[in-house]
Amino acid sequence: MKQLQSWYAEGARIAASCIGTFVLAEAGLLDGRDATTTWWLSPLFRQRYPNVRLDETRMLVTSDRVVTAGAAVGHLDLALWFIRQASPELAAVVSRYLLADLRSLQAPFIIPNHLAQADPLIQRFERWAREHLKQGFSLQEAASALATSARTLQRRCESVLGKSPLSYFQDLRVERAQSLLHGSGLDVDAIAAEVGYEDGATLRTLLRERLGRGVRELRANLR
Repeated sequence: MKQLQSWYAEGARIAASCIGTFVLAEAGLLDGRDATTTWWLSPLFRQRYPNVRLDETRMLVTSDRVVTAGAAVGHLDLALWFIRQASPELAAVVSRYLLADLRSLQAPFIIPNHLAQADPLIQRFERWAREHLKQGFSLQEAASALATSARTLQRRCESVLGKSPLSYFQDLRVERAQSLLHGSGLDVDAIAAEVGYEDGATLRTLLRERLGRGVRELRANLR
């Protein structure tokens, strides 16, 4: 840890991907900084390092001279980023040899069910939410059904997931919509109704915001 701190103090650029980001956080190099980590360990990361501004939906985050990348093959994104700093053209060639694009988001790969298992209340909230996707979200109704207060549910979601109950509810909507885009012949308006929206336009906007891709791209990628 001291060696990392010393290198950084001497002006070195420090980088890590996947679980290696925990080492940087343990050394204090991420305190007060934006960072990412492997998405499925984000609840643990958030619990251990509350002073880090974690965004596990992003694949790669730079903050001053510290760079963090996401899960598993995030080291490829990290390597391509470093190459791109020297030569965007070379980075493009290397990515073609590796069959790896420089991705900006982990969001399309996050499994909400896995994140919910980090906390009993969140796990119960997830089950309730899946049963009420078509009815829409109400914080008061959710809290009442879970025998807790709206404030407690809000606070627990923020501390475990780093987002509000509504935002997590929308994650589940996105997951369900993706499943229906892949496994059903429903049009977008029908899928929107299945996840609690009045029309397909709202769902299209949500998918674009959360996944960085539209309905046509998602369906093409799932074939």
